[in-house]
Amino acid sequence: MMISTRGRYALRMMTDLAEHRDAGFIALKDIAERQSISKKYLEQIIPLMNRAGMLQTSRGFQGGYRLGRSPEQYTVGEILRVTEGSMVPVACMEQTPNICPRCSECETLPVWEGLQRVVDEYLDGITLQDMLDQKAAREGDNYSI
Repeated sequence: MMISTRGRYALRMMTDLAEHRDAGFIALKDIAERQSISKKYLEQIIPLMNRAGMLQTSRGFQGGYRLGRSPEQYTVGEILRVTEGSMVPVACMEQTPNICPRCSECETLPVWEGLQRVVDEYLDGITLQDMLDQKAAREGDNYSI
């Protein structure tokens, strides 16, 4: 499984919105500048996040975007599933129930199901708030005189 640029940028955008949530609605150009991401690229990600109900939008002069929920209510897995679609390791697991004709006799299926469980548990166990806390801890470790 490889996370696409869209998935990586969406996660960075959402983390930026979480980090600056006290500033109200954030202009896309500000996110693009802070994250060194093309504004045009972010404009392609915004509709995905809006359709998923993850963002609040304000139009006009002071318009922009902000999180629809608090940072601890967003998981990395949730964000990546919006941008990446399915995160399954093999094509036969795309549908539930599994419709592969070899499903009942496949020796490798338990391996892929186990991998899926581990990936889901890991990605769904990390919130935007966790990422902000980790960043704060790293920055705190850089103390020098």
